[in-house]
Amino acid sequence: MFRVVIFSLAALSLAVAAPVGAQTPTRLLSERRVEERPALMVLGTAHLANHNRDVLTTRVDDVLTPEKQAEVEAVVAALARWRPTRIAVEIKTRDQADLDRRYADYRADRYVLTADEVDQIGLRLARRLGLDRVYAVDWNDMPPGVEADYNWIDGAEAAGEQGRLAALRDPSRGQRTTDLIASRPISQWLAVMNSPEYLHGLDAPYYDFTLLGTADAPVGANWVGAWNGRNLKIFANLVRLADRPGDRVLVIYGVGHAGLLNRFASESGAFNVESPTALLEAAGR
Repeated sequence: MFRVVIFSLAALSLAVAAPVGAQTPTRLLSERRVEERPALMVLGTAHLANHNRDVLTTRVDDVLTPEKQAEVEAVVAALARWRPTRIAVEIKTRDQADLDRRYADYRADRYVLTADEVDQIGLRLARRLGLDRVYAVDWNDMPPGVEADYNWIDGAEAAGEQGRLAALRDPSRGQRTTDLIASRPISQWLAVMNSPEYLHGLDAPYYDFTLLGTADAPVGANWVGAWNGRNLKIFANLVRLADRPGDRVLVIYGVGHAGLLNRFASESGAFNVESPTALLEAAGR
């Protein structure tokens, strides 16, 4: 009886390991060869409509004036030279149907573009290229737990980190970005924003946020973890959107996301990552 049971378990194991008609095993992203990877370009931008929902407040001049519209057109023309086959934007995936209607109305001249970068760059570029769709890839819902688990302002008080909190929220940090935006055409401040040095400068302060809290209630670290988690979800949506070597995906997002999305896309092996900086710099010449 003992030998029969052992044999039966072994047979079951083999059956599970190699079922009849089994599909080819899924290859990991890290196993993709360079020539198998889609191309990805992330355009990080200040929010053109000034919604001011970020930690630091910045200001963009009205992009709907004739002068700024000409600058937007120069950006779109520059990005069109990269020949993206798909355009992904900062709209929640569940709102894809609304985005589809908006884009269809715009292509039919029934919709006037707002100041938002989704409209000004995403929809305008997609129409120029004759693309059938613009893709919503965002995730921005409540992470696990309750809001108190992520309240880094209260966490700073509890940890006696008021000075660090004040430094992180110093209005001059946002003003530096506003000054950059005011100092040059849109294509040129976008070129600066998407440089490795600028993106590193945006990402580095997150390590200070992790210190806002205590060992028992690390709310700052929780918040940074949730931020990274959101960007990982966006990254996963991009992988689902494009996994063929011929795909060329342009991602238009708030610049705070750009460093992480570039990093995830590159380190994972999922994409060949390209920077928009050279294209944008050339647009101003």
